[in-house]
Formats: sequence, C-alpha cells, structure tokens
Amino acid sequence: MTADHHSHNHSHSHSHSHGMGNEKRVMFAMWLTGGFMVLEAVGGIVSGSLALLADAGHMLTDTGALMLAFVATKLARRPADEARSYGYARAEILAAFANGIVMIGVVAWIVVEAAGRIMEPAPVMGVPMLVIAAAGLLVNIVAFKLLHGGEDSLNMRGAALHVMGDMLGSVAAIAAALIIMGTGYTIADPILSVLVALLILKSAIGITKESAHILMEGTPEGVKGETIAEDLMGNVPGVCNVHHVHAWSLGSANAVATLHAQLTPGTDSHAALGGIKARLSEKFGIGHATVQIEDEACPDHVHEGEHRH
Repeated sequence: MTADHHSHNHSHSHSHSHGMGNEKRVMFAMWLTGGFMVLEAVGGIVSGSLALLADAGHMLTDTGALMLAFVATKLARRPADEARSYGYARAEILAAFANGIVMIGVVAWIVVEAAGRIMEPAPVMGVPMLVIAAAGLLVNIVAFKLLHGGEDSLNMRGAALHVMGDMLGSVAAIAAALIIMGTGYTIADPILSVLVALLILKSAIGITKESAHILMEGTPEGVKGETIAEDLMGNVPGVCNVHHVHAWSLGSANAVATLHAQLTPGTDSHAALGGIKARLSEKFGIGHATVQIEDEACPDHVHEGEHRH
C-alpha cells in the first residue's frame, strides 16, 4: 500500500513540474505568434497575397489554439475534487479536439478562396510578400522550437501542429513570392496556398480522430479487453478467469482500467491483486486499476458463457 502511495505521489509531482514547463512554452509561443499575426495580415492586404493572408489566418487560429492549450495545461494540473474525481486531465483532450476542428475549417476557407483566385488571378506585390514571409518563417521556427519540447501530450502536439502548419505556410509564401518576382505568374500564390492547406488537413484529421476516440472513452491503443484477460491469466499465478474488462484514457498518456479476476481456491488474494496491478502497469501502461477479486463465480455475471475467456 505504502509503495503504491509513494509512486502515485512521485508521478503527480513529476507531471506537476512538467505541466509548468509546458505552460511557459505555450505562453511565449502564444505572444510571439499573436504579435506577428497582425503584421502578416496587414502585409497580406497591402501586397494582395492570399498565401500571406492564409498564413495570417493560420496564425490567428494558432493564437487561439495556443490560448486553449495554455488554459488546458493549467487546468490539467488542478487536483481532483468532489465534482471531478479524476481531476481535469480531459481539459487537454478537449483543447486538442477543438484545435483539430478549427484547423479543418481554416483549410476549407483557404481552398475556397484559392479557387476564386485561380479563376481570376489578382495582382500581387512580390517584394513586400517575400520580406514578411521570411520574417514569419523565423517567428514560426522559434515558436515550434518552444513547443516541440513538450510534445508528449496530445494537446501540446495539437499546438505544435498549428505552428508547423504556419512554417509550411511561410515557406509556401516565400516560394510564391520568388516565383512572382521571377516570372510574374501571380497564380503561384493561390496554388501554393492550397498545397499547404492539404498538408495541414492530414494532421488536423489525425489529431481530431485521436482526441475524439479518448473523449468517447475509446480503448487505448494496444489495450484490448481480451488481450488483458489472456495476459493476466497466463502471467499472474492463481488467476483462473478475468472478465468485465474495461479500459479507457483520461488524457493522452493516462490509461485507466477496471476488471473482475476470479482466483483458484487457496490463492492469496492480496498477492494476486499486487501481481495483477504490477502486470497492468508494466505490460499495458495502466497506472490506475480497480480490480474486483472473486473466489467463486462472478455474482453479476449473467451471461457467463459470453464473457468467459
């Protein structure tokens, strides 16, 4: 009991300090991105560049995304209370889900806007576009470096994804500016905008799906009920039947499980319980498990045949 309690405290203080690091990274990136976004939007309007405006649009959603990530990281550190017995770990997943949805919307806007520009090319000033795009790339590289160190959470990955999209946007704007300056083909501007939009779309869909899976209490990757049951029966002495296995995630790296374990007569239930918890932690990364130990057939096992492994 004391060993378990000690490890719980250790992991809590570790995540606490880690969260503080993430918080600062997100805050710096947020101010940096938000500040430059205004300059880029003005530059896009003055030069007539959709690639710059698209990148400023990214930066606007980035600033919002980073603000969400900042609030979520702060919330996730709050301890459990009476109303939230599992704490606030899900705040990060909600933020990641919102970020993914917003990015998909931005991609749609860029594609629609670019289609109009391809059909009716608009004049674009190459030199101011190049200068602002190059400065934007530098800002994005700094912001990405800040966020990349905290990529262990889905929320931080969502925030870093936004900034990575911006980096691609700046690169595309630089390429478009160079093509326009060299050849006068202003159509390069909307074409490259669409290319960037499609690159971002793939990642945005990935983050949205992953966060939606967690929000829907989906089983963590590689943690199937049947696999857990078979593994415990094969590796923990005295466990003859495992059923009613449920596993889900509180956050991006925070798996939880509940299960019933039937023991063979004469098995030390305390030792079996310790063995089950240790195995779940080592093999499946499940740090918090609620285990119901049974000496006889399960009392609420109505469809016994169906669940027995």
